[in-house]
This record gives sequence, C-alpha cells and structure tokens, in this order.
Amino acid sequence: MKQIIIIGGGAAGFFCASNLDETQYKITILEQNSDVLQKVKVSGGGRCNVTHACFDPKELVQFYPRGNKELLSVFTKFQPGDTMDWFDQRKVSLKIENDNRIFPESNSSQTIINTFLNEVQQKNVEVKTKCAVKEIVKQDAQYIVKTNSGDFVADYIIYTTGSSPKSLKIIENLGHKIVDLVPSLFTFNIKDDVLNDMAGTSFEMAQTSIPKLKKEESGPLLITHWGLSGPAILKISAWEAISLAQLKYHFEIEVNFISMAIQDAEEVFQHFKQNNPKKTIGQSKIFDVTNRFWQKILNVSKVDLNKQIANISGKEMQSILENLCRKKFQVTGKSTFKDEFVTAGGVDLKEINFKNMSSKLLPNFYIAGEVLNIDAVTGGFNFQACWSEAWLIAQDLNNL
Repeated sequence: MKQIIIIGGGAAGFFCASNLDETQYKITILEQNSDVLQKVKVSGGGRCNVTHACFDPKELVQFYPRGNKELLSVFTKFQPGDTMDWFDQRKVSLKIENDNRIFPESNSSQTIINTFLNEVQQKNVEVKTKCAVKEIVKQDAQYIVKTNSGDFVADYIIYTTGSSPKSLKIIENLGHKIVDLVPSLFTFNIKDDVLNDMAGTSFEMAQTSIPKLKKEESGPLLITHWGLSGPAILKISAWEAISLAQLKYHFEIEVNFISMAIQDAEEVFQHFKQNNPKKTIGQSKIFDVTNRFWQKILNVSKVDLNKQIANISGKEMQSILENLCRKKFQVTGKSTFKDEFVTAGGVDLKEINFKNMSSKLLPNFYIAGEVLNIDAVTGGFNFQACWSEAWLIAQDLNNL
C-alpha cells in the first residue's frame, strides 16, 4: 500500500486526510506541536469561523490580497457551499451570521475539531504529535522524512505546515522559491488625544485611507488600548501588508468615523442647528456616535459642551467636522493577534499547479494552506482556501 505523509496537523492537513481514500493509502499526519488543529481551536474567538457565505468564486477571490488569480479555478471546484455540504453530511450544523461569517451552531471550535478527529480515526490515519520534521530527502521515487522521532518513508507528501520560517526553509532546500514573509491582518498602534480613554468604542461603518498608498477601506472600526482595530483596519493591513512593512509601520492614516462626506455632514449639522437652536452642543446627538465619543470630539475641537447650538461658529463647526470626517493619525507600529496570526509570503505560486495543488518541481509532492503565498482578509476566507486546496489534493490522489 502506498504511503502518504501529511506534514502539518492543521486545517489543510486534516481536511485532506478526511477526504483521502484510506483503502488506497496508508496515511500518516506529522505534527510538531503536542496538539493538532491549534488555529482551528482559537479561530473566531474559540467559535471557529469555518468559512464565509460568498458562493460565487469570482466574488470570493476578491477577499484574497495574494492568490486571487490562482484561487479562481480552485473555488470553481470547491467553494463555501461545498464546505457547508461537507459538514452537513457529517451532522455538523452551521449558521450564517449577519456579517456572512459562518460558524458551527454550537459556537464551539471543538465541534469542528471533533469532526476531523472522528474522520481520521475512522480512516485509521496515524497522527503523530511532537514529531518535528528536520529534513526531507528525495530518494529515487520516494521521500525520506527525517524527524526527531525517526525517519518516515513516503510515496507522496502533502506539505501543510503553515508559514513558520523553519518549514519554509525545509521546502526551500528542496528547490522551491520562497516569497519573504510579512505580517498581514494587524491592528495599528496610534497615540492621539482623540483615542485616549476611548478603548472599546466602536463604529458600525467607518472609512479608512492611507493617503501615501492611495488605498481606502470601509467597515466596522474599534478603538483599542493601543490604537485602532476592526475590519476597516484589518482589511487595509492585509491589502497593503507588503507596502506597510516597507514603511516600517510608520505612516499617516485618515479616518472618517461617520462614513459621510464632509459637505453632507455639514448639511446634517446645519439642519440640526436650525431645528434645535436652544440645545447645548454637548447634549446634541447629531451623528451616529456614542455620547462619550461625541464629547471627546468636542473637547479636542475646543468647543464648550454647554454652548447652545445656535451660537456655534462656522469655525467651530468646521473643526468638529474635520475631526469626525477627516481625522489624521500617525501610526507608529502594529499589533498582531498572536493566535490568529496570518502572514503574506511563502512558497511562490508560480511553482504550483493549481489544478491539483501539486509542486511543479517535485514529483508526488503537494502543497496547501498558509505555507503558500496566499492570504485573505478576516472572515473565514483563510480557512476556505485551506479546505478547497486540500480537497483538490485528496481528489487527485483518490483518482490516481
């Protein structure tokens, strides 16, 4: 019986093992940590954001800053609807939330982990933890996988290690080109009076732009203890991951907290002023922001909270609107989610055959998951790439 060695016990590795024909192959998963599926466990705050309710491959690829062209053919063969069917067949109920992210009904990543563990157990897949791969040597038609637990012989290798520098070095030694790793999906460190004591304040829809890079994004925004976060920030960090690394994470960002052009905001303000001339500015909820944030904007704009709205000067109004609609911040660094860390960079995509995720350089060698130079914005997209790539590999091997 032919031997398949899957290196890396994460999302791609387990999904691949779960779809392989165990009557055809002896399958072994090697995982260097003591636990498998660690990213699955912590994803979505421990709820596991399985995938995203976007069922058109052409739309789906728009969420991938790197890999969008290559993934189009992959998603035409296996997309989020197929992922949902796969779990449904295994009696796992999934739900689509308002923002189109998909989670297990149980709200626990353990449901997803148990499904995979159950699948590989039924298929008699051997799972070896604390088994760190040191080197892979090509020997005739096979591979010798050298580990801290001895050597393994493989007829086929499925390489799903994630993007650790060590695992990239191993595959680089086999001849693959590696695109330098840089962080993707991170929050911005900012010190500014507007943000002081405002941690936890959120905005349903804000616009962010980095003028130097001519890049804009919109989405929910969150003020944190160290600066700004939320999808409006994470998306821009993913798309501009390489440029921001080159800027050493020092740059200017402009934020529109109310997603309204300054001229439109001025009209709203004037209208409110005409209808409520006696109200104090501090008690006037003109825009959709929290009272605390509104008062902070007034303080920073040097406007007396007790001043009647009729007495607000044109200059004061402009100052308020500039801080709401065109506030510039100096970013001085980044913070990454250690557990849900995503990187741009990895194995060069030109060296992969996306019909079946096989290496163009190494025979009987498949590569999937974050070890590739593919990454996505937040929302279940990184996992979907893993499921789809792993499924293609399994289909290819099952049909040999």
